[in-house]
Amino acid sequence: MNDGKISVRYANALFQSALEKNLLDKVYKDMTLILEVTSVPEFRELLESPIIRPSKKREVIQNTIGGNIDKLTASLIDLIVKNGRENFLPGIAREFIRAYKEYNGITELVLTTAVKVNEDVKKRIADLIAGIFKTKVELNEVIDRNIIGGFILKVEDNYIDASVRNKLRKIEKELKSGALTI
Repeated sequence: MNDGKISVRYANALFQSALEKNLLDKVYKDMTLILEVTSVPEFRELLESPIIRPSKKREVIQNTIGGNIDKLTASLIDLIVKNGRENFLPGIAREFIRAYKEYNGITELVLTTAVKVNEDVKKRIADLIAGIFKTKVELNEVIDRNIIGGFILKVEDNYIDASVRNKLRKIEKELKSGALTI
């Protein structure tokens, strides 16, 4: 079975269980915490290591996040470790978060700029996208100085690249192909 299917199945089972038990918001917070913790390279190494015993992995996970999560999430983690699938934990968390946002009608918006954007501008962008997509918007800002200026906006599968870097890349391509006329 491929990695994506495994993550999706565990996440869907957790989602359905959390929905039935009216714990959706709590488990969402748990999955957000798990995604944060599993982004630490040393923690990922622990999860992916075939040398470390499952009981030790369970102990480290419990000590790291155990006191901050719901019993439902803790039982899923125990099951995952027991089945030797702890390396799927980040994928399960990502998939659960995606399902939660879809269920609640939340569209994720990623705005990449070279410098920090004014809060008023971010609010106007979020309101515009909310109006176009008829949804709630969760705006995430990314600062990437490599784009030089302008912005990159990603909404679901839609991607607008109005960065200076992209414009320079297009000019370079035209110059190399000889298509640019002066």
